[in-house]
Amino acid sequence: MKLFDVYPLFNITPVRAKGSWLWDKEGIQYLDLYGGHAVISIGHSHPYYVQAITEQLTRIAFYSNSIQNPLQDKLAEKLGQLSGYPDYQLFLCNSGAEANENALKLASFVTGRKKVIAFKKAFHGRTSGAVAATDNPKIIAPFNAGHAIEFLPMNDEAAFAQALDQTVASVIIEGIQGVGGIQVPNDSFLQFIDAKCRENNSLLILDEIQSGYGRTGKFFAHQHAGIKPHLITTAKGMGNGFPVGGVLIDPSIQPWSGMLGTTFGGNYLACAACLAVLEVIEQENLIANAETVGAYWLSAVKNISTIPDVRGRGLMIGIDLPENLKSVRADLLNKHHIFTGEAKPNTIRLLPSLAVTKKEADIFIHAFQEELT
Repeated sequence: MKLFDVYPLFNITPVRAKGSWLWDKEGIQYLDLYGGHAVISIGHSHPYYVQAITEQLTRIAFYSNSIQNPLQDKLAEKLGQLSGYPDYQLFLCNSGAEANENALKLASFVTGRKKVIAFKKAFHGRTSGAVAATDNPKIIAPFNAGHAIEFLPMNDEAAFAQALDQTVASVIIEGIQGVGGIQVPNDSFLQFIDAKCRENNSLLILDEIQSGYGRTGKFFAHQHAGIKPHLITTAKGMGNGFPVGGVLIDPSIQPWSGMLGTTFGGNYLACAACLAVLEVIEQENLIANAETVGAYWLSAVKNISTIPDVRGRGLMIGIDLPENLKSVRADLLNKHHIFTGEAKPNTIRLLPSLAVTKKEADIFIHAFQEELT
């Protein structure tokens, strides 16, 4: 049997990683400024994280949600404390796609409605509903049985106000669009749609799958706008590489038995991984580091005159390249051994560990300037 070939692959085989660095089977060292789509939040192979998972393996790794798991309660308490949402409820699942699918279901259950408003590649996922909104640029796309998704332009208050009606169950938007090339919604726009959703009894879903867990200098990106959505989805950096996702749920939403379900969500190993991530973020002040290093990085790149645009918050940065320099990302990898991400057509995405240092940021800046000249 061979693998189903859907991913373009670099000819690089990592065998070891530590902090912001990777080593391949040839012994070549790479600076990782992408972390597998914002997954590596506290750095590769953090000793506290490794110890937590290893110790949990010696006890129990997995059992279904048919028994009590005190680690889930401990995780919910810690996440509520650090995120600023101590009164919310937590549903644990396996991925960002599953988190968003469950958020969309919850909104439909609560409102009795079926229409969703999204913002063009506005959230993550590979389930039926998530694919419709993430990858299909049509105005109305099918979503499960009888649902529909309407796409709107970002930051257009008039278009949003016109589209919002009594059929809308939920509005879903990323705190910062990742796959869309690090597009930042205006704080005023987030405040506007939050207020309009409450007037219309529609639920606001904030997709914080890439932008959450301290990446932007606040625990969630939407907190820069001072709003509190009904539902918040998270994954990626939540487990530092261990597959896990979650939905933070407004306390006004009442659960009932069988409302949602998952087999692997909230298993013992996942909870141990998530707790270790939160404890490292807290102990090492990584949210403050993300804000400081991110501001330093943004300022340095903005001073490069040949760059058309750079944007982002904290350690979620998008750098547009002119057409004649679209090979820079490949050159950074092949010549300087620096991993970055991309968004089509010519945007470099930086999503490093929250523990990345200014010295490591400088390595990128110097290599980047060399390639631009």
